[in-house]
Amino acid sequence: MAFETKPLLTHRTDLLARLAEPRRYDLAVIGGGATGLGVALEAASRGHSVVLLESHDFAKGTSSRATKLVHGGVRYLAQGNLALVREALHERSVLLKNAPHLAQPLAFVMPSYKYWEAPFYGVGLKLYDLLAGAAGLGKTEFLSRNETLQCLPTVQPQGLKGGVKYWDGQFDDARLALALARTAAQQGALLVNYCPVTGFIHEAGQLAGVHARDEETGQTFEVRADCIVNAAGVWVDQLRTLDGAAAGQSVTPMVAPSQGVHLVVDRSFWPSDHALLVPKTQDGRVLFAVPWLGKVILGTTDTPRDDLAREPMAFPEEVDFILRESARYLTRAPLAADVLSVWVGLRPLVKPPENEGHSTKGLSREHTVLVSPSGLVTVTGGKWTTYRAMAEDVLHHCAEAELLSKRGESVTAALPLVGAAASQHKMSEAAGLHSYGGEAAEVQALPGHERWLCPGLSEAMVRFAARYEYARTVEDMLARRSRVLFLDALLAESLAADVAELLQAETGIDPQLSAFITLCQAYRTLPN
Repeated sequence: MAFETKPLLTHRTDLLARLAEPRRYDLAVIGGGATGLGVALEAASRGHSVVLLESHDFAKGTSSRATKLVHGGVRYLAQGNLALVREALHERSVLLKNAPHLAQPLAFVMPSYKYWEAPFYGVGLKLYDLLAGAAGLGKTEFLSRNETLQCLPTVQPQGLKGGVKYWDGQFDDARLALALARTAAQQGALLVNYCPVTGFIHEAGQLAGVHARDEETGQTFEVRADCIVNAAGVWVDQLRTLDGAAAGQSVTPMVAPSQGVHLVVDRSFWPSDHALLVPKTQDGRVLFAVPWLGKVILGTTDTPRDDLAREPMAFPEEVDFILRESARYLTRAPLAADVLSVWVGLRPLVKPPENEGHSTKGLSREHTVLVSPSGLVTVTGGKWTTYRAMAEDVLHHCAEAELLSKRGESVTAALPLVGAAASQHKMSEAAGLHSYGGEAAEVQALPGHERWLCPGLSEAMVRFAARYEYARTVEDMLARRSRVLFLDALLAESLAADVAELLQAETGIDPQLSAFITLCQAYRTLPN
């Protein structure tokens, strides 16, 4: 399918004018994370009329806070779930092919400190290669002690026996979400961020649409649709409760959130292009040290959490765990003072309710799709790697429930995302123009392309984000259009005023500078 030769403008007034038009959509999607954006693109590319409403910014929640890995699910091998691994490996290859400017292969090394570890994990990873087949990114290799140290120069050498090297993928999650949104828009979908759904429209007991409100102006909208998909991530139960209340029905929660904490440190602590994977730490968790955009991500944790904060904070014991375990495997152990940014994502772990509605199906152990009696289609769970397969499953359920007509076969496996065309800019430590791929020339054509606010971020990129990437606030720009907040919160704070001035000139609205300064301070303050 042909792309627009020029990026689509995302002027807010135009988007809201379209939203106000009296029409009925085939599909309305609530939630602008990986799942919702994937569903919107899947439906729009098949020719359905689609509107997507996001209460905050695209990928504001879980979808910008991943460990940045596109993986086939190595851990599922031990569970014997080969079908799930095979699906994830296939989707990994599709993602790397359709967004080569945002996703690339990455080599991982598991160091072995016991003689049995390398053969034990290596055999499983050889099976991983076999399942990947032609979609494999590189062969699994057994490494000697010296070879392991060459790959991981700052890994703890004492007691090291050797290691196993294998391949998976790495990506920029927030920018991939943005690419999905913009590709869906190219396919005809209307996407509006900062426009929360405030209620449902029921007619004769069936869903007929939603009420929504623009956060900036307070303008309200009535949006009609034949099918409504609830893809609000860890917040899906809030919408399910709203739907059930209209029919006087109680709703059993289906999400039990768990949080994952990530610490970012300077590359000097891990000066390697290989990622470290410790499959089982002292308390049974996984530890990563992943090079990303010139820094290193350390993580992650898996801690149950009862609340659903938009900006969850790390618990002191989680930070202690990551620093303590890192010290066991790195010759130069980072201290709390070395952490440049700490960020937390909430995972939607699914507990499928029983006997609720006429369709309750867990399509895999990774995600669940549920259709309520009124016709609200809820999807939650899953992971970034399989967002596209999840979207196909959701549309299958919509059609099966006779809420959405079957219209053609899926084309997204062969649909390049915005920016996928070749660019002359290669990935670099600064991680600047490479992430725009084929749109790099469009960025360079804007005013300020020679003025760099910091390595990897130019004035032109801020203008491009405001004009073509739905950016409204300083946080949108420095947390998700650029990843500075996630890499170095103090640097992000120092750039905020300049970015705010540029955004205000472009959009004419308050870019929420003071709120962002407060957020930066939270990202660089470790819990006591």
